[in-house]
Amino acid sequence: MNNYELTIILEGKTTPAKKKVYLESLEKQVKLFKGKVGKVEDWGVKEMFHSIRKNTEGYYLIANLEMDTKAIKQLETKLRMDETILRHLIIKK
Repeated sequence: MNNYELTIILEGKTTPAKKKVYLESLEKQVKLFKGKVGKVEDWGVKEMFHSIRKNTEGYYLIANLEMDTKAIKQLETKLRMDETILRHLIIKK
């Protein structure tokens, strides 16, 4: 198992209820791949330098993950397909 940091940018209009639902969904996906979600940092709404899909603000979430390499690749594929995510970045710690 390796440690990763996942950064996600959601639309700036994301409500706390939608954020909670999304985090629960993320935890379910990680558990399906036999991984663990550690500390989740909520950076809130930040202004972006460039607009992404006509959004000038994004809601930033940073999560620590513990997963296998094959599982992280599968998770990244799922994240690419998710239309609620403007951008994501996974780095190995």
